[in-house]
Amino acid sequence: MRSALRHPSFRRLAAALAVSQLGDWLYNVALLVFVFDRTHSVLWVSVTTAARVLPVVVLGPLGGALADRVDRRRLMIASDVLRAALLLLLTAVVLGGAPVVLAPALAALATAASVVYPPATAGSTSKLVPAADLPGANAVRSVIGAASVLAGPAAGALLLMVLAPAALFAIDAGTFVLSALLVAAIPAGPAFAVAGSGTPEPLLRQMAEGLAELRRHPVAARFVGADILCSLVYGAETVLLVLVSRQDGWGDHGYGLLLAATGAGGVLGTVLVGRLGRFSRVSRIVAVALLAAGAPLALLAAAPTLALALLLCAANGAGSMIVEVFTETALQQQLDPAVFGRAYGFAFPASIGGIAVGSLIAAPLAALLGLTGALLALACLVCAYTVVLLAARTAPAVAPAPAV
Repeated sequence: MRSALRHPSFRRLAAALAVSQLGDWLYNVALLVFVFDRTHSVLWVSVTTAARVLPVVVLGPLGGALADRVDRRRLMIASDVLRAALLLLLTAVVLGGAPVVLAPALAALATAASVVYPPATAGSTSKLVPAADLPGANAVRSVIGAASVLAGPAAGALLLMVLAPAALFAIDAGTFVLSALLVAAIPAGPAFAVAGSGTPEPLLRQMAEGLAELRRHPVAARFVGADILCSLVYGAETVLLVLVSRQDGWGDHGYGLLLAATGAGGVLGTVLVGRLGRFSRVSRIVAVALLAAGAPLALLAAAPTLALALLLCAANGAGSMIVEVFTETALQQQLDPAVFGRAYGFAFPASIGGIAVGSLIAAPLAALLGLTGALLALACLVCAYTVVLLAARTAPAVAPAPAV
């Protein structure tokens, strides 16, 4: 990761991601607090959360298609500016006492404006660093995402002790402005240029080509499947770990520690990526990492101590992060650059959708099979897909490990 950050353009892009994602998760806390204070309704909170997530899943393919037809640097700047404007509107809604329904509506629009960002950054990263540093660069992006999920809500909770939600919305608008300035500081050039020439095809046809490109690369597609499965497991864990913690007498405090251990394991996974990149049997690496993400679930319900449960969650987080980084790198190296954005526009939303599906099936699964049965079922699902990866033909090497 240090090697990837030696490249100034990527360093600015990483800083822009860190600033905007931290602000995004910070404002999410304030948004939910504001909606609940105004409505005193859990249903309204659920609707607001859905409004923040669904546009990524529904509009992701469109964002990928746009990333293949518009200069990606300009696209990211426009996305940041538009989101800053929407957050300022949200600030005005709160201060002006406007109807609360405008809050989730504006949040949904802000999320919709962000759908071009993941394919644009993923497509640009592979051109901002040399091939040897690509796994490290993807690890940096993954660490930023994981750290933002942990630090953003914590910072939001602390700031809400002294500031009103409107102030946090204004702060988030400022993070998008700063992000736009950081991206604008990256010199324009071929790293952001759209591949191909001539009149762009209709958007629907472009999106169909993205899906077809994934089908043309079965190794990359199988990796995407592994990444989706890791997301599904994480979504289920956000529900099932509550039951694990209470069953074993660790309470809400234990639940927080288990989630934190998962995040810490993710950071450990990024450290391992560079070393694993030296090996050529990438399918086996991803299969073993996937097994590390799922197998601990079979032992969680029976873990006799909190310390052992924390180790199991850390192993789960490390495996999931390794799968994510190698999937990103495989997509960047195997897919045609001319259609990368629209293909990634399917892969990324599918991963986000996996989290939603996992969180939705966890409770019914636990009611049907019991907590231990639900965890075993998820572990068996992961093990079955691991067999699929091991039985498939070997993937080409992702890249040599960066010198650190």
